[in-house]
Amino acid sequence: MKDQSNKNTNMGKRLIIFGFVIIAILFLLYHRYQDPELITPDALNSIQRIAYGFYITLVAAFGAIAFGMYRYHKEKVDSNGKDLTTIIALATWNSKSRKIFVATFIGYGMFFSLVSGTLVYQPEVNFAIHYGATIPSGFIAPCCDSPGYMPKIIVYLTEHIGLQIIPINLLLQVIVSYLVGLNTSIAVSAYMISKKGKGVSAIGATTGLFIACPTCAGTFLSIFIGTASGIALSIALTQLQTLFIAISIPVLLITPYVMAKKLRNADGSCKIDPTK
Repeated sequence: MKDQSNKNTNMGKRLIIFGFVIIAILFLLYHRYQDPELITPDALNSIQRIAYGFYITLVAAFGAIAFGMYRYHKEKVDSNGKDLTTIIALATWNSKSRKIFVATFIGYGMFFSLVSGTLVYQPEVNFAIHYGATIPSGFIAPCCDSPGYMPKIIVYLTEHIGLQIIPINLLLQVIVSYLVGLNTSIAVSAYMISKKGKGVSAIGATTGLFIACPTCAGTFLSIFIGTASGIALSIALTQLQTLFIAISIPVLLITPYVMAKKLRNADGSCKIDPTK
């Protein structure tokens, strides 16, 4: 039984790694078609078809990662081990934690869309007039930009609301939203344990809730800056945001392990019952 559990856990790991490897290869291969000097009308049609294949493969890779994460998580719960990864799995497997995770994942994903420019709202610009767009409509822009920024999906939902889906931002949105959801669910679980007086520091338990918003700082700063300075700040934040969020990922990865130590009993077992 233990060998079967290890086999399934390893399969989950392999699916996760396979998905990320496919995404990395996709980004590298597609960048080969981003030289404007080599783009001809015939070549552009071919790149357009490749762009469709890019997103189909990207979605499939996300599916492999999601299934791998689920399988890995479930097998960690079933194994009921005493390592920190198992403690994290046990602490976030119960119904309440899963609801918190889903709500946070969706809510933060929407917030990320707004601050990263994926969801575009421009009340002063009429897309139909300024860009000649058909409302509603959408298309894939196959060329040309830096690695990870092409192909873009442009969607016009109304005259003032649209979507601009950039591959690297989409990838970061999924990763960071997942990690924020994980941090929030385990922090809430730790906080509930602290309220019951079972030895978890309430201050430590709530730390994850405050570090789980790597895109908040720039947004809040821009609220308190004047109009002219705000425009300059917005441009600077747009240019630095991808790097800033990427740097925050290691913090979001480490924090669950820090909190998991507080959720472990003296014998190494988890203080939280995953069935409740």
